[in-house]
Amino acid sequence: MRYFIASNFVRSALLYRNSRAFLSPSSTARITPAPSACNPQYLPPYTFCKQTAVRPLSTMTTVEEAKRNAAKVAVANHYPKDAKWVGIGSGTTIVYVVEAIKELGVDTTLTRFVPTGHQSKQLITSAGLTAVEFDAIPEGTVLDVAFDGADEVDDELNCIKGGGACLFQEKIVALQAKEFICVADSRKLQSRLLTSWKYIPIEVAPIAVYRVQRKLKELGSINPAIRLNAATKEGPLRTDQGFFIIDAPFPPLLTQSDVKAGKDGSGKAGIWEVETLSKAIKQIPGVLEVGIFSGLTGPQAQAAGAIGGQKPVAAYFGMPDGSVTVRKAAVA
Repeated sequence: MRYFIASNFVRSALLYRNSRAFLSPSSTARITPAPSACNPQYLPPYTFCKQTAVRPLSTMTTVEEAKRNAAKVAVANHYPKDAKWVGIGSGTTIVYVVEAIKELGVDTTLTRFVPTGHQSKQLITSAGLTAVEFDAIPEGTVLDVAFDGADEVDDELNCIKGGGACLFQEKIVALQAKEFICVADSRKLQSRLLTSWKYIPIEVAPIAVYRVQRKLKELGSINPAIRLNAATKEGPLRTDQGFFIIDAPFPPLLTQSDVKAGKDGSGKAGIWEVETLSKAIKQIPGVLEVGIFSGLTGPQAQAAGAIGGQKPVAAYFGMPDGSVTVRKAAVA
């Protein structure tokens, strides 16, 4: 794993000390990359690159600024000038993705934006862009790109999503795109899933919710809980599909590299490898979708004859010093 840290890191130590909500950088090297060095096509797999600050360091006081910076760099690197179909996710960072698209100044009159939920549809239309529901896109349409956030991202770019209860729509939109781009702030980057974010969101048919809970416990989940509305008297939260969400805690998940190194991720004692657990949960009758995004990236899926993949080809993390860390997925 290599780190490239851009210039303009003056006062970074002070900023990190005063920004406890963020992760600290693991390197203090100061190497200024070439202007295109943070574009994922130039990065080796699973490596970090830090791009210079998008906004002055003096303004970097909030998580929201970090999200905005990540969105600007991600859109600059991945939004096609002639885009026809673009997926827009439901994460909290997506408002800044739409903002960045508007600030590009490109003609979007012929571009259609596919939302992953009611709120993202409203965000699209409020920005003066054209929203088209997923079930209304013409047969055979492939999205040029899909942007979305994540609740947590590991060293291999596996993601946990579903904190906003839109995981099913988010997954089908990612699977319909040539490439999925993840945009987040530095708090979301962890070495293993379920390190900081403690549970896996699972969308479940209401009639099967208690059965699914029992099965999750058998898989090693610790007290899987039905997610309630903010006003608890209203009962369980319902997704756009009218389903429930079960939030299922598990111990931190192993990566494929952990398994290759000899660790057992088959589920013994509740210890799972990311993809293995995702498949095990998906097989439970009553489960619509699992909030683990893993497996193939878009290009890998296309090489195998499919349309798109659920793992991002690149993830952008806004850092507290104003820089943006870019991580690229493996090609093969």
